[in-house]
Amino acid sequence: MRAIHLANSNKRDAEVGLEARPERRPVALVLPDGGEPVQVKFLKCTADTDSLLRAHDNDLLAAGAALMAGDPEVDIERVGRPLRRTHKLYVNQEGNIAYRVSLVQVVRNADGSERERRDLAKAASNVSAEIPIQWSGRLFPKAKALRQFVFTRAYQIRHTSGLSYDFLYEMAKTLAEADALMFVGAGKKGNEPIVLNTGGEPYRGFLEGRVRGDTYCLVLHLTNIELKALPAPAAQES
Repeated sequence: MRAIHLANSNKRDAEVGLEARPERRPVALVLPDGGEPVQVKFLKCTADTDSLLRAHDNDLLAAGAALMAGDPEVDIERVGRPLRRTHKLYVNQEGNIAYRVSLVQVVRNADGSERERRDLAKAASNVSAEIPIQWSGRLFPKAKALRQFVFTRAYQIRHTSGLSYDFLYEMAKTLAEADALMFVGAGKKGNEPIVLNTGGEPYRGFLEGRVRGDTYCLVLHLTNIELKALPAPAAQES
C-alpha cells in the first residue's frame, strides 16, 4: 500500500495509506472444466511483415494482395511464438528503433479541434511530498460533479494507526454530512494538479466520504476531463 500526505480543513496533516479500489466483475469467465482462463500473447508478425503494412498505409487488403503476389517466406521460427516478457519500443518511419523520442501534448478545444502542441513535461509525483494534498474549501454537490467531470480513477484512503483512523473518520463524516465532494489539490495553496507517478498524468482530485456507525470510507476520485457545453451557434443575419 502506497502512502499519501493529506491535510484536513484545519491544516492538520498526516501520512496515510492509498490503494486502488478493487474492481469486482459481475460475470466471471471460466473454462469448460471450471478452471480460470490464462491470457497468452503470440507474436503476430515480424518486422518484415510490419514494414509491408506501413508501405500500404496499414491497409490490410492492399497488404494482403501484396503478400500473395510476392509470396514471401514466413519465419516459422518466430511467427506464432508465445510471448512472455515484452518491452515497449518506439520506431521511426523506416521501422528502425528510435532512441530519442520527444513526447508532445496535444491540447484540444471543446469541439475536438487542435488548439496547440507543447512538449510533454514530466512532472514529479506529489502525493507523498513534503507539502500535503490540501482541502481547497470548495464543495461540489455530487449530482453537479457527476455532470461536470469524468472520473477516470478512484483510490481508497486508509488509516495506518489509531490516530490516523480518527483523522480520516472526521474527514469522511464531514463530507458525508455535506453530501458533497471536496476539491483537493497539491501545492501550498492546494490548487495544483495531483500527480501519482513521476512523469504521469496530472489530475484534479475530489474527496468523497461515507460513514456507517464506527466505520468510514474515504475515496479520492481523480479526473482529467471536464465536460463543457459547446458555444451556441451565432445567429445568421437575414
